[in-house]
Amino acid sequence: MQSGLGRRTAHLDESTTHEELCDALRVLYPKPGTVTGGWLICKSSGGWGSRKLSLVAPDDTGYTDWLSISDPMRALSHCANNFLRIHEDNSPLLLSMDIRSSPAEQDMALISFYKQSNVEWARPLNCRREGDAAIGQGVTRFFFSASVEKLKSGFYINFANSNITRLFEGESGHLVPSASHFLVESDMFIVAGRILGHSFLHGGPCMSGLSSAVVHVLLGGSPETATVTLEDCPDLDIRETIRILEGESKLSDLDKIRVQDLANAWDLPFLTENNRRWLYEKLLIHASKQVIGRITRQIKQLRCGLKETPMWTVLTQRPDTVPLLFAKEGAGNLSSEVLLQRITWPCEDDDKDDDYSSDTKCSMSGYLRQFITNAAPTELTNLVKFWTGWEIIPASLSVEFVNGSYPTASTCFETLRIPGMDNTSFKNDILGCISTCQTGFGLV
Repeated sequence: MQSGLGRRTAHLDESTTHEELCDALRVLYPKPGTVTGGWLICKSSGGWGSRKLSLVAPDDTGYTDWLSISDPMRALSHCANNFLRIHEDNSPLLLSMDIRSSPAEQDMALISFYKQSNVEWARPLNCRREGDAAIGQGVTRFFFSASVEKLKSGFYINFANSNITRLFEGESGHLVPSASHFLVESDMFIVAGRILGHSFLHGGPCMSGLSSAVVHVLLGGSPETATVTLEDCPDLDIRETIRILEGESKLSDLDKIRVQDLANAWDLPFLTENNRRWLYEKLLIHASKQVIGRITRQIKQLRCGLKETPMWTVLTQRPDTVPLLFAKEGAGNLSSEVLLQRITWPCEDDDKDDDYSSDTKCSMSGYLRQFITNAAPTELTNLVKFWTGWEIIPASLSVEFVNGSYPTASTCFETLRIPGMDNTSFKNDILGCISTCQTGFGLV
């Protein structure tokens, strides 16, 4: 049914549910209220009066309210797809990087892209690596994987007399935003929020390993109720001094001096035989306040960047998605069993013009299975990045056996192409090739 009922205007919050939207439509257009059947959303283009309408296509389950989907992973996917579909007709964003330039210039191109303000990040995205022949979805995956990784490993930019500038510091699983004043003044944590939200929209990797205390405060929790562990304190000297008080072993005179110096700095009483545990807890509380207190602006900027994308709505409306979007370190480690299950292997009755016999293909399949089964987590991650463009395992992966010198991949089609080789050279060749997953493609 198409009804010409005139122009109506409604103001809807971005968190409006399916039922609330239906109620609003019934108020705006009461006449079709008794009509049975479904409804489709159309977008108008042009000025006032008669305007062309284009359909906003629903997915397989219709216009699903992602808030009502019980599975948090499916809810994330539906939410992101809905926003991308709404803006699919907008002009695309262009992210371009010249691989012939220096690492610092490449990172600056990435930062400049996310420094843009007033951007609708759900617009279509075109990614291009100048000097690299690769095109397509695999390049887009590569950019998101590299962007999120750089938030943890650092950018090759001299922001503060350092060749590599890290936005987050500390040990793995307890990362906290850098306290650098220069990074805050440069709005780098707004950039970080935009990167994470943009990656979410396109189904890319999330930020893992953040301190749970930082996530707590980021999502509106009080700093006073944040649970900070000793490992969250990036200052190694303070951390090791407090650690001296753990347990019941006898303290040396030097240990006592270190503890007392720290206690004096924070206006705490002298260490005695009876207050050791109490002083340990007080020092830990002060360290916690120091950790959260000095990164308040960083957390606010990170929140600001996330709010420019639908990721913030998901985090606040669906708390069950928080462990997925801010995963614990190691929670997303790839499994060799899952990877092997997703692979579609060449069949014996494939095209008779294949480059290799069935026996040879069977042997090479065995080599790949053995490599995946015995690979370390980092090696599995690099293999998937080399295979698909990022570290997320798709629903299906393909393997082809071809003539050539070294393994290659068509990331857009998630296909790994392996040349004939013996078991002795297979592992070395695979390791050598997947180590290039951070640098580029070189193939169409």
